[in-house]
Amino acid sequence: MIDTHCHLDASRFEPDRSEVLTRAWAAGLQGIVIPAVGPDTWEPLLELPRQEPRIQVGLGIHPQLLPELPAHQDAEHLERLDALLARGGAVAVGECGLDGPSTPGAPMERQLAVLRGHMALARKHGLPVLMHCHRAHPALIAFLQEEPFPEAGVLMHSYSGGAELARFYIQKGCHFSFAGPVTWAEARKPLDALRVIPPERLVAETDSPDQAPTPHRGQRSEPGYLPRIIEGMARVLGEPAEVLAERTALNARKLFREAFPPASR
Repeated sequence: MIDTHCHLDASRFEPDRSEVLTRAWAAGLQGIVIPAVGPDTWEPLLELPRQEPRIQVGLGIHPQLLPELPAHQDAEHLERLDALLARGGAVAVGECGLDGPSTPGAPMERQLAVLRGHMALARKHGLPVLMHCHRAHPALIAFLQEEPFPEAGVLMHSYSGGAELARFYIQKGCHFSFAGPVTWAEARKPLDALRVIPPERLVAETDSPDQAPTPHRGQRSEPGYLPRIIEGMARVLGEPAEVLAERTALNARKLFREAFPPASR
């Protein structure tokens, strides 16, 4: 199993980060992708894969962080991101994307400009994009209809847009990741979407420390909960959890260009 989206660098893991990792490996995880949310975290994150090859990182600017960053520095941040990606060590560009609730502090025009910069860097460096989209699908669809698609792909992180929207993203060539909400009792749209995703485009994530699966809902999530999420996905798809775990891990390895050590037999 590979957790394709886990904010293990978040402050909520400060008290017990090493124990969280120990539990993740014991639960059967073979890899974790940690996506950056802002420029201050880029260099520290790049150190992690050097210490533990089962941990890989993405570098980007989360749209929810834009209200905290001066708009006049956006180009400077993207230039620095370009330089860091050129050095190697990152397996993806992101987390980046569009966030409707953040528009009062970061207008959609600015979010789109920053996302356009991320997409250009993904194309330049041959890396997939870790895409955040929350209450902004119309804007993202319009953007993707015009923007050149990165050859390495786009991963729709913690997808919740429903089956009809998923069909557009499938046609564009996107991959999809699902998190804890697929196990929640009231879940409908993500389950409908899950059923239409091509098997080779499907991966899994925890989005830790958020979106914990049942029975941990409302608590801090952690990568060791990924088996619960895969079990929930497998129930929807009507297949054994171990089969889905193996397939999503294989898909993740392909998406991230064989970044993770092969699974031991």
